[in-house]
Amino acid sequence: MTARRLRARTRRVSPLLVGWLIVVWVALWGTLTVANVLTGFVVAVSVLVLLPLPPAHDRLAFRPWGLARFVVRFALDLVLSSLRVAWQALWPGRLSRSSVVGVESATRSDLLLTLTVLALNVLPGSIVIEIRRGRPTMLFIHALGAETPASVEAARRAVVRLEARVVAAFGTREERAVSTGSPGGGP
Repeated sequence: MTARRLRARTRRVSPLLVGWLIVVWVALWGTLTVANVLTGFVVAVSVLVLLPLPPAHDRLAFRPWGLARFVVRFALDLVLSSLRVAWQALWPGRLSRSSVVGVESATRSDLLLTLTVLALNVLPGSIVIEIRRGRPTMLFIHALGAETPASVEAARRAVVRLEARVVAAFGTREERAVSTGSPGGGP
């Protein structure tokens, strides 16, 4: 490695990230000592210099009102979907059928897409099984209880609304405009 490349890598070392890695290191060892902090510093800087993270091209905006709406609605969705799955699991009789639902993603941001997929995977009864990148990006979700065309469309609309709430909470002005301009993409 040339001296120029080493200097370029060391300029990318974020003090905030080094501090976080030191906290994780001390937590892993379980004791707060000077030796653990110094060792954590050496390990953190070494890891960040030798194994640099790729540059993040996407930026997240923090919108408190949008985040509050997302959290409240997500908590409600979490409770309702948990009750729905529990009801289906405990109900004696036939098991409900499920479907794989394709949903077009309105966002082009990898970070917003990741947040949307994480939120979908946390909700009981739905899991993202495939992401097909391209124009448009498609999410394929396994939706429990989506038996009829109406319930498949309801699952699709729920994913679109969840993505719109993620974009409203963390998206830039341009991403929010694209999200609300898409069919059914409003929060």
